[in-house]
Amino acid sequence: MFEASLKPRRTVHAHCDLPCGVYDPAQARIEAESVKACQEKFQGSDDAEFKARAVSIKEGRSTMVKEHLWVLWTDYFKPEHLETHPDLHEMFWNATKLAGAAKKSNDPAQGQQLLDSIDEIAKIFWETKA
Repeated sequence: MFEASLKPRRTVHAHCDLPCGVYDPAQARIEAESVKACQEKFQGSDDAEFKARAVSIKEGRSTMVKEHLWVLWTDYFKPEHLETHPDLHEMFWNATKLAGAAKKSNDPAQGQQLLDSIDEIAKIFWETKA
């Protein structure tokens, strides 16, 4: 009887441990802009040490892009969003793959592809934000 009194009377659901509601694809975009800027700086330099620093920074920023995208995907978007945007999973998959590929690429065109993919996700995000 004591255990029964401790059992919750109703089940509630939250999208994260602390439902703060603070989500914004701009975080991923800012880091992706850094990725592209590092790619451009790499291309514009003949200094080997400078290029090595650009690559190091770019790799760190590309990891941050992935982390910001994962938070949006796993914490913000819900099953009902997939109903209205069935390609959402593939969009996130492609964007995170592009962020990972940025670690290997020093081509600013690749960085622009990453930015474009984040912009597609951002468009859906703002459509779903209530």
